[in-house]
Amino acid sequence: MRILEILGKCRAALEAVFGGRGDGSGKKAEEDDRVMYIIAGLGNPSKEYERTRHNVGFDALDVLADKVGTTIEEKKFKGLYGRGIIGGEKVLLLKPQTFMNLSGESIRAAADFYKVEPDHIIVIYDDISLDVGQLRIRKKGSAGGHNGIKNIIAHLGTQEFPRIKVGVGDKPKKMDLADYVLSRFSKEDRALMEDAFKEAARAVEVMITDGADAAMNRFNGHKA
Repeated sequence: MRILEILGKCRAALEAVFGGRGDGSGKKAEEDDRVMYIIAGLGNPSKEYERTRHNVGFDALDVLADKVGTTIEEKKFKGLYGRGIIGGEKVLLLKPQTFMNLSGESIRAAADFYKVEPDHIIVIYDDISLDVGQLRIRKKGSAGGHNGIKNIIAHLGTQEFPRIKVGVGDKPKKMDLADYVLSRFSKEDRALMEDAFKEAARAVEVMITDGADAAMNRFNGHKA
């Protein structure tokens, strides 16, 4: 009996170090993979749309990925994603690959998988009502005519998710809106946007560490 007791203790010790078998170990793996925040940058896939006004969400997310030491290359949730840690919290950086108007499909899939509530989903996207390089953070709100946000609201079933709007400037009066948001910045405006991407990345960090109100106070109205 003494030998069996010793063997039992040895087995328990080994399982504590290397993980047990069956449901227990599987559940722990799921807990280890859990993320607390989803940071989604909106845009359109393929090289055709790189560096366009509509893709500033992708660009800002790339800057954030560099800051947290990750890359956005894994494929899942109808998108590309990377994982990192901000302020001690595990985060998922997500670029939906559904094209802008169906962005909600990707974000909802990731939110369901990780069981992330809407108030922990931060969306970065372009806004033509703001000057080039200007930031505006909101804790909730309507789509404001942005089809990507409209689709996210439809899939999440709520408007109550935080977002960072990055200004791309108003379109010329005689120019079609679709043509404008799919156009690229001038050299001068692109330099302003590069600064805005850095500020947007900092804003995400502040939203997670200090809350949306603190980020709003610090970054709203920022102009590159």
